[in-house]
Amino acid sequence: MKEITTFENIDRSKSFKEQGLNGTLYWAYQNSKEAGNNLIDFNEVIWDYDIDPILENCRALGITEFTISSTFSSLITTLAEFEKRGCHMAGLTQVKARYTDWQTGEHASIPAIKMTVKEA
Repeated sequence: MKEITTFENIDRSKSFKEQGLNGTLYWAYQNSKEAGNNLIDFNEVIWDYDIDPILENCRALGITEFTISSTFSSLITTLAEFEKRGCHMAGLTQVKARYTDWQTGEHASIPAIKMTVKEA
């Protein structure tokens, strides 16, 4: 995964908001890096109030693609909100899960929706 310097050099004494960052995106980055994914993968709930800040941060940080592997119940509504804001679904792909498959000792491969971020 491409290293995002802003996330690597985060100031732990300040909140994400104070630094102009979205916590949901930050943790998706950290978890994706840990799992060995090439793109940031959102594997947990994306709240409605996080969509705009996520996209603002993506655009500011040069993030043009990400994936969503979470299967939370309002995923379709969230995808529609991303579409309204200039993101587009670019098909299905596979990502590495956060957890390790106990049989293989490797991160499990799971399906995800690939998203592209258009400029505002």
